[in-house]
Amino acid sequence: MTGHLFPFLYYWWFYAAFTGFVVAFLVFDLGVFHRKAHAIGFREASAWTAIWAALALLFCVGLYKYGLWKFGATAGKQIGVEFLAGYIVEWSLSLDNMFVFVLVFRYFGTPALLQHRILFFGILGALTSRGVFVVLGAKLLQYGWVVILFGIFLMFTGIRMMFSGEHQVLKPEQNLLVRGLRRMFPVATEYEERRFFLWRSGKLYATPILLTLVFIEATDVLFAVDSVPATFAITREPLVVYTSNMFAILGLRAMYFLLAGALARFHLLRYGLALILICVGLKMSWLNTVWQGHFPSAISLCVIVGILAVSIALSLAFPVSRIPRDLPISQSPLRAAPPRLPLSAGCVHVKR
Repeated sequence: MTGHLFPFLYYWWFYAAFTGFVVAFLVFDLGVFHRKAHAIGFREASAWTAIWAALALLFCVGLYKYGLWKFGATAGKQIGVEFLAGYIVEWSLSLDNMFVFVLVFRYFGTPALLQHRILFFGILGALTSRGVFVVLGAKLLQYGWVVILFGIFLMFTGIRMMFSGEHQVLKPEQNLLVRGLRRMFPVATEYEERRFFLWRSGKLYATPILLTLVFIEATDVLFAVDSVPATFAITREPLVVYTSNMFAILGLRAMYFLLAGALARFHLLRYGLALILICVGLKMSWLNTVWQGHFPSAISLCVIVGILAVSIALSLAFPVSRIPRDLPISQSPLRAAPPRLPLSAGCVHVKR
């Protein structure tokens, strides 16, 4: 891919090394730190959120130093700012992902002990889908009309998010993958340890956590359609897009356990995320052309951080009516789940 500072032909080894590091760290995480299923507390979630954020910042500094040495001061600074801006964009859009996680876990009645395992494998799927979308985006964005089309798409998505209303209906039973899974395997009603499948009386059963994982993976693909083009609006370097997305996704799991209980407080965050999508879409489709090919990344970073800070601050300054912790999510001012459907619909109780 010509015109890039990090063409894949010469930096394939870096992609491979970075991917290997991510996989190794995830395996180490599951096999050592979370070998036994347990509910993730605030302190543990805070520590892991800080670790992933520190690793992302350390990588940003290393990327800046390398760019400074390899391409000069201007390019080095631009690379560092673009990574940081891309990381924050993906991180902020991932907050919307967490609202869905809360709904899905409540819908399926997933025990707290098993949520970490589901999110772990969900993160693996998210990393894979982001990698595929980055490759496709790098290929398609070589054409000017595709850049403009993606920018318009992001603006349209932001406008739709802003005016679509607060109540969204969650219907896992209508998801094609979930329906297909139920046709392939009978689904047990009980949760048993951390297993995705059960073997009982000579027959293979899928467990509820597998249904939960399949639905989370399906919804994450839809989020990737928005988030990857949004990062490409910040930078045209596939390596920066790939690494910033990976770090943001890796920290998403810990951030979920850190913020899941407080998401209802950020009732204006949806408008901030919508405005961010509109801004990056505007940058992609028009502002880059006005600024002779590249709108300043430092300005983009300041705008994104400012929108996030204002939307969170206004949410805290003007809180909604107090919501009891045990209130059904269908009454939440943020999003609404459908009436809880019993897992017995299409499921079977497995005798031990």
